[in-house]
Amino acid sequence: MTYLTSLRQFHGMKLLLTLALTLPLLVQAAEPLPSWNDGPSKKSIIEFVQAVTTEGSRDYVKPAERIAVFDNDGTLWSEQPMYFQVLFALEEVKRMAPQHPEWKTEQPFQAVLENDHKALAESGMDGLMKIIGATHTGITTAAFMDNAKTWLSQARHPKTGKPYTEMIYQPMLEMLDYLRSQDFKTYIVSGGEVEFMRAFAEQVYGIPPEQVIGTTFVTQFQLKDGDASILRLPKLAHNDDGPGKPESIQAVIGRRPILAFGNSDGDLQMLQWTAAGPGKRFMGLVHHTDAKREWAYDRESKIGRLDKALDEANTRKWTVVDMTSEWRRIYPFDAPATEQKK
Repeated sequence: MTYLTSLRQFHGMKLLLTLALTLPLLVQAAEPLPSWNDGPSKKSIIEFVQAVTTEGSRDYVKPAERIAVFDNDGTLWSEQPMYFQVLFALEEVKRMAPQHPEWKTEQPFQAVLENDHKALAESGMDGLMKIIGATHTGITTAAFMDNAKTWLSQARHPKTGKPYTEMIYQPMLEMLDYLRSQDFKTYIVSGGEVEFMRAFAEQVYGIPPEQVIGTTFVTQFQLKDGDASILRLPKLAHNDDGPGKPESIQAVIGRRPILAFGNSDGDLQMLQWTAAGPGKRFMGLVHHTDAKREWAYDRESKIGRLDKALDEANTRKWTVVDMTSEWRRIYPFDAPATEQKK
């Protein structure tokens, strides 16, 4: 081996060693939350995460206690013009109608089949619960999951034409990833039905089924001809909305979150429960202000009303994310803005 060859090998090894040492630093230096404009919300998120994950900090929180909870509808994906699970239920009525000829003259099913929006609205919550009960229960959990996955794979949003699983917020996906990179455990805590959300949550959000908490029906184990299954009964077990959220967090997780994110009055008690714990806490609300790229609604909306929670957030200095000014990009399929909005 010549001296020149040895020298080249030495410099090659030196270069590889330098790359090995600097690449992790470059990754660490990569700015988190790239779809967020530099503003108060991004700043508060990053400062909070740094404070609770820096060993030696007075605000340091052990990884096992880094629990973050997120509402789903309106927080992780869109909820207009109607909650997506309700749209699923309406389509299920039409799919199941041949097996239920009585629905042609029975409300609220008749209204669904005839696309009579007025009659459907007049049926109110009682009518909606009849539709949910007919389409969500009386079958096994496996059968319901298959129905939900089939619909999600075929259905398209009426405004964008995109699959519902693409109507998710790119900035919130980045936040979930950022938190998990810092040893947070991320949960969904939503008023949506738990099995419906489990049909897509792991693939779309990276949140496994055991970390999805939602409204549940009473279930019953059954064994028929050696085949074991779980039957979904037409009786509500737990409404995971409002005060039901902190109740289910305690029952399922057993730890108070240190971070909670929602978008409506239905999330208020979850944020209050998080805020009431000791140490540093983060409470956030997504405020739908962008009528151009998404929808603008809050206090008067029948879907995702944000009224009392907005007042309390402003009073207690919680983080309120203004979609218009703070998100460079709404959905993954959007082109990112080239310049920050002023």
